[in-house]
Amino acid sequence: MKHDIELRVNGQIYELEVRPWRTLLEVLRDELHLTGTKQSCGEGHCGACTVILDGRAVNSCLMPVLEGQGKDILTIEGLSSAGDRLHPIQEAFVTHGAVQCGFCTPGMIMAAKAFLDETPKPSEEEIKKAISGHLCRCTGYVQIIEAIKAAAEGMGS
Repeated sequence: MKHDIELRVNGQIYELEVRPWRTLLEVLRDELHLTGTKQSCGEGHCGACTVILDGRAVNSCLMPVLEGQGKDILTIEGLSSAGDRLHPIQEAFVTHGAVQCGFCTPGMIMAAKAFLDETPKPSEEEIKKAISGHLCRCTGYVQIIEAIKAAAEGMGS
């Protein structure tokens, strides 16, 4: 049995017919073709599928798509407000070498965005705690932490 739903993703309204057991991640990738949100563990352990839902970072692999109805959903594709211009967090990730294979990057960036919106002047310990649910096998996290610190400084000015 399918349900008619309306999702607001990156400021755009989508009317969809979905099976209720599908996750938000599956619908974002398979139906809306927003493939920047990555599918990895499927258990909420790695953070690759992180999107922002009503200002909060969530694991879209754990969220039934029906719970996204009536909420503001932001994916990595919607982060940049100026078309081809990167968001300051994205720029910081590039500048500080926090992007290597890139698989974890969209989830890290979305988590950083939600975190910095709530904590504009974080300490290094707060940054570490904010990304503790995200796995990266390439960077060793040092560059990611530096990028988030730099983004906070740049966004605060």
